[in-house]
Amino acid sequence: MGFFISFTCNITYKKAEGLRNAVKSAPLDRIMLETDAPYLSPEGARGKRNEPCNVKHLCGQIANIRGITFEEAAKAATNNAKTFFGFE
Repeated sequence: MGFFISFTCNITYKKAEGLRNAVKSAPLDRIMLETDAPYLSPEGARGKRNEPCNVKHLCGQIANIRGITFEEAAKAATNNAKTFFGFE
């Protein structure tokens, strides 16, 4: 259908199994990452202000969930953002 799906740090929450399942099933070439700063800090930092630098933590979680390397997840997300925003 041509859409992208974006994930935030709430995929790290203990009760977010449904979101983690969505990460597993979404095509890698359609996944985008966002922090939703200043909200939705990752598990372990909940209650604190979320910052854009947490996108690295999110990328690591995506990689872990999908069983790929951090570099593969980061490259896919970067390429997807370039496509979405027309920076190719």
